[in-house]
Amino acid sequence: MKKIRSFSLSRRQFAAASLAALAMPTIRRASAASGEVNVYSARHYPADETLYGLFTQETGIKLNIIHGTAEELMERVKLEGESSPADIFVTVDAGNLWRAQEAGVFQPTKSALLSEKIPASFHEPGGHWFGFSTRARVIVYDKTKVKPEDLSTYEDLADPKWKGRILIRSSNNIYNQSLLASIIEHDGAEKAEAWARGLVANFARKPEGGDTDQIKALIAGEGDIAISNTYYFARMQASDDAAVKKSLENLAVFFPNQQDRGTHVNISGAGVAAHAPNRDNAVAYLEFMAKPAAQEIFSGANFEYPVVAGSKVSDIVAAWGEFKRDEINVSALGRNNPEAVMIMDRAGWR
Repeated sequence: MKKIRSFSLSRRQFAAASLAALAMPTIRRASAASGEVNVYSARHYPADETLYGLFTQETGIKLNIIHGTAEELMERVKLEGESSPADIFVTVDAGNLWRAQEAGVFQPTKSALLSEKIPASFHEPGGHWFGFSTRARVIVYDKTKVKPEDLSTYEDLADPKWKGRILIRSSNNIYNQSLLASIIEHDGAEKAEAWARGLVANFARKPEGGDTDQIKALIAGEGDIAISNTYYFARMQASDDAAVKKSLENLAVFFPNQQDRGTHVNISGAGVAAHAPNRDNAVAYLEFMAKPAAQEIFSGANFEYPVVAGSKVSDIVAAWGEFKRDEINVSALGRNNPEAVMIMDRAGWR
């Protein structure tokens, strides 16, 4: 039976998301003059708590936060309809943001500050959502088994020379779906499918766990290279556990496709909800996230890359060096998601 992944919910998943949405605590609908803003957030990082506190300190606007998965929160907004108290919808990955836009979660926002500060490639062209931090999907490799000159592009990972050597998580994961969506955008669907089949043939093991688990498997010698978002590796490097730090001594980060389009990057982002009762406060929060203090928190506390030029990058991330980024508009990652999922199914990527 064919799997249905994150771009579309099965009936069982839909029912579960509906029940989860209904079970979530409610927020009283607030007026625009109440000095509040209601945030539905699928991000779950400690850095966000710091952002919330700083925003309230700076503006006097209170944030009411509802947490959940992207699917749960999208379903909740749909169930609430025009009575939804949601002012802002926050999630990770452009694929999820695109899906939320398709579900009618957002309204377009015009802001001179956001237009000036957020690069065009990191926001939806119609202003429905904006990226505020980025992460690169990189190759982490074992220096005792792989030389940096052996590495080059994502496309090269389909070469038989990597047979039994690649560690990567499941195709159910939106990060991998977006990576494949970027390859579709650049190389076309036919070549993207050939790549996916070649990659699957080179897996070191059946995909399991998250990005951190791929790095741990690399340390354990189960493969030679792992595919991971940058902040997972940075978190391990920042660990207070001396044993964890020592285990990383033979590992290094490689940024693919530096000689052509650049390394695939994705975003965490947000937009103003379609029926936001506190729209002005919502726009104020989006603009706050583009300011230097907030951008530094994204990087310093969660090891993400800031999107605003000139923002400070954490020392751990900066130590990896500068790299060329893929500059396609990230909305393409959502637009190509359905095709990416179908390709993954046909390629046997489980």
